[in-house]
Amino acid sequence: MRMLDLLLKKRSGLEMTDEELKFIAMGAAEGTIPDYQLSSWLMASFLNGLTPKETAGLTRAMALSGKKLDLSAVKGMKVDKHSTGGVGDGVSIALAPVVAACGVVVPMMSGRGLGHTGGTLDKLEAMKGFNVRLKPDYIVKQLKATGLSMFGQTAELAPSDKKLYALRDASCTVEALPLIVASILSKKYAEDITGLVMDVKYGSGAFLKDFKPSRELAVALMKTAKLLGIRCVAVMTAMNEPLGVAIGNGIETSQSIKILAGEKGPEDFVRVLEVLSGWMIHLGGKARTAEEGMEKARAAIADGSALEKYRLMVKWQGADVRVVDDPDRYMPKAKFSKRILAKKAGYLTAMEARTVGFASVALGAGRAKAEDAVDFGAGFILAAKPGDKVKPGDLIGTAYASSAPKLADGVKMFESSLAYGPKAPRKEPLIREIIK
Repeated sequence: MRMLDLLLKKRSGLEMTDEELKFIAMGAAEGTIPDYQLSSWLMASFLNGLTPKETAGLTRAMALSGKKLDLSAVKGMKVDKHSTGGVGDGVSIALAPVVAACGVVVPMMSGRGLGHTGGTLDKLEAMKGFNVRLKPDYIVKQLKATGLSMFGQTAELAPSDKKLYALRDASCTVEALPLIVASILSKKYAEDITGLVMDVKYGSGAFLKDFKPSRELAVALMKTAKLLGIRCVAVMTAMNEPLGVAIGNGIETSQSIKILAGEKGPEDFVRVLEVLSGWMIHLGGKARTAEEGMEKARAAIADGSALEKYRLMVKWQGADVRVVDDPDRYMPKAKFSKRILAKKAGYLTAMEARTVGFASVALGAGRAKAEDAVDFGAGFILAAKPGDKVKPGDLIGTAYASSAPKLADGVKMFESSLAYGPKAPRKEPLIREIIK
């Protein structure tokens, strides 16, 4: 098989076979196909598209380009969740232990933050000593013992994705829908899961701002997941303003711990948490309906079993379990802080999510480049959200950073995200659609 022939075939718009797609995925993983030929194939795929069969074939081939997790020794349904990214979206931190407490096995493979969106791994690592770089045999051992493990992608899992992802960025083919689908689902297929709940965002703070292309992505993910034998549901959620009241790694983790401990959480955050939990519990076979799953999720928080599941995970993955009982004391703190006050009277009509996300990056909570380090104590705690009535001097939020210049830059950017008006804004539905 020659890559030149495969390039010509895709350039001509012909459908590729599973064996041909496997040849490309293995060539990317092993370095046997030059970058310039892989980039040419990506561009041909961008221009001519991939059929649903090709997308599923590429996804499977990328997943099998390395070692696949073997969870056959772990009894029960294995369900994961994927979010397309947002601002203040630390839901996974609370979600995984809630679902595991309801009897579903949760192997949750997550990523790091880049650009204006946060990453679950960074939020977990805000707990000093928490190990996300787990070996496959340890993941299996932990899942058998606890039903829950939250970890990062290893070099052995879907290695072709790392190469193709970098080349997509360099060849202007990032937006190709089938390539996005294959990138997301190859890592999930490599996890050996039976169910997947996808939180697909739309709005100013989302990867895809408009609802229509976001929905198209959700449908494409659903179709491909089903072709791969993974039960799947997509939840379409709005991301025009930050979710919850915490933005930043340690800050968001603290918020989730407190919710698991029974504290009343932000209404929007809790709503997304409950809906995603309900569907994961349903797909995991522990509830007849998603609504019943939501009831079980609430009960797991109320009786303390979700918090205990979280405590167990923290212990297994090397962090100090005292953080579970007193996150305010044991989570990292930034040296500098500044209160952000309302400048006008009326209603807060906007808090533009993308700008707030980049403001948190300016504080040190996020990355401008993949190799950047993050400040686990940096970020914002909000005291007001769009729709709240304010007067000059009222507290909108507090910013945290480890240097005065970063604090000043982050606050200035955050303030530019705000808008005021004489009337309360019309709120769009937080959850617009659930695609089954």
